[in-house]
Amino acid sequence: MTVKAKKHLGQHFLNDESIAEKIADSLSLKGYNHVLEIGPGMGVLTKYLLKKKTTTHVIEIDSESVEYLQANYLNLADRIIEKDFLKYDLNEVFNGESFAIIGNFPYNISSQILFKTLEMRNQIPEFSGMFQKEVALRICSKEGSKVYGILSVLTQAFYDAEYLFTVPPNVFNPPPKVDSGVLLLTRKENYTLPCDESLFFRVVKTGFQQRRKTLRNSLKTFNLSDNLKANVIFDKRPEQLSVKEFITLTQLIEKDA
Repeated sequence: MTVKAKKHLGQHFLNDESIAEKIADSLSLKGYNHVLEIGPGMGVLTKYLLKKKTTTHVIEIDSESVEYLQANYLNLADRIIEKDFLKYDLNEVFNGESFAIIGNFPYNISSQILFKTLEMRNQIPEFSGMFQKEVALRICSKEGSKVYGILSVLTQAFYDAEYLFTVPPNVFNPPPKVDSGVLLLTRKENYTLPCDESLFFRVVKTGFQQRRKTLRNSLKTFNLSDNLKANVIFDKRPEQLSVKEFITLTQLIEKDA
């Protein structure tokens, strides 16, 4: 039995064992006992994760894939979660414990997977996964880059982001139309921000909505005082600000309120 890739689920099954092993080996497995694989499909990555000293759980929305895993990975059977990762309360399984996330993510929900990870960052010290190459590069890019944006700043506020390697389309069935990229996120030692975190998210998202404008113009909705708007930081465009400067900017707006 093989599983047919379903377009509406964004499935592209990896069929290169060496790449699967390389992704599985990218996690350090330090400081936590559980790993959650998102969208295991037919288990090409799962088989390497099961060899590790940590306990592997998988979450899969496709019932055909779940059936395949239950039949072929008997030692995993009670750790297969047939749910939608984006809607499921993971603490029904992890109960407040730390776990790493790994997977060959469907491109259409990869950014949402990342945002849910950021929400649960106190439980997720490590994250390794395959994205569309351009998205993976964006997440890891630094200020001044044309692709630096919301995903870059919000991720790098809490994690060190490293682009590991590129994966060509021909190792998937069916092959996607673009290259893929694998990245590793390692949570920073201090992953709480010295500013109001929800305000920080708002400032970053609002700033980049009009990335060509200076912050003085793109952050107009914050009703800032003239005194604050005179600060030189507002002469810059959002892509020129480092994560540290975005934190400073948020602190200034907080004080101005």
